[in-house]
Amino acid sequence: MTNRRTFIKAGMIAGAGLLTPKTLWGKSAEPVKKGLRVGIIGLDTSHSIAFAKSLNSETAEYGGYRVTAAYPHGSRDIESSVSRIPQYTEEIKGMGVKITGSIRELLKETDVILLETNDGRLHLEQALEVFKAGKTVFIDKPVAASLSDAIAIYRAAEDFRIPVFSASSLRYMSNMDRILKENSIGKVLGADTFSPCTLEATHSDFFWYGIHGIEMLYTVMGIGCRTVSRVYTPDTDIVTGVWEDARIGTFRGIRKGARGYGGYAFGEKGVEQLGTYSGYDPLLREIVRFFQTGQPPVPSKDTLEIFTFMEAAHESRRRNGAVVELSEVWNKALNEVRKTW
Repeated sequence: MTNRRTFIKAGMIAGAGLLTPKTLWGKSAEPVKKGLRVGIIGLDTSHSIAFAKSLNSETAEYGGYRVTAAYPHGSRDIESSVSRIPQYTEEIKGMGVKITGSIRELLKETDVILLETNDGRLHLEQALEVFKAGKTVFIDKPVAASLSDAIAIYRAAEDFRIPVFSASSLRYMSNMDRILKENSIGKVLGADTFSPCTLEATHSDFFWYGIHGIEMLYTVMGIGCRTVSRVYTPDTDIVTGVWEDARIGTFRGIRKGARGYGGYAFGEKGVEQLGTYSGYDPLLREIVRFFQTGQPPVPSKDTLEIFTFMEAAHESRRRNGAVVELSEVWNKALNEVRKTW
């Protein structure tokens, strides 16, 4: 941990100022010069293979961006991730992608980065290497394994003036545009979402997988949640958020029985299902547009509130379902960032 802290502190030396919601959420990064060579960090997730297959398929919709190099690691102690690396390494080599021995080598040979490492604990250290090299980066879920690391990542991105984007592919369910852009149900007054919610001991409960359903909830509700409470059993979670304007949103995390992704949005003019999962391509199109423009389609403040919501739900479980203010867990995480880095 000492070496990791020394590395991160050195990387963030430009950001010695106080970390506040205003500075984190109010400053935009500047686009950097970009090219078409995409590098992947982390071959311990199926996302890496799916993205590489689409980008290297010669379809015009991805603007000529191609995965040209990849660094395999990647979690080193989460077995479900570690066991995938040899197979995925061989698969991606078969697409003509070069395997590098380090992130530094990868960064020398690529223009933009997909940080795909499944283990969120590694993201801060890996992202800092990317920022220092001046590369625009998409960080796959979860941005980090803790709220404090998520804050540190976005603060460092601001300090290095590097565009960063993160999102779950579930943000792009088939009916989201109808609800949000075509105003099919009028103003959204509430929403219920559900998704699988596998737990991983190295990550706060929802950071590992429940983030998918919670990001769906935030996609339709928007930011502004004030309090969270959670009912937990080994098989199911029910999380209730109350927004500042008295709207209510819920998330059901499923660990037993049939599993799926979905939900409902409740509006002034009707009730509509969120639709079906549309695969990775809608997200990948947004990533390519982000690489082209340097403009993240999901602002940092939105992603940070999602992580604050999840940490508040984790705290509610610790307190046997008590109501937890998001501001409380935000301030605690902010203090951890200040003390550690």
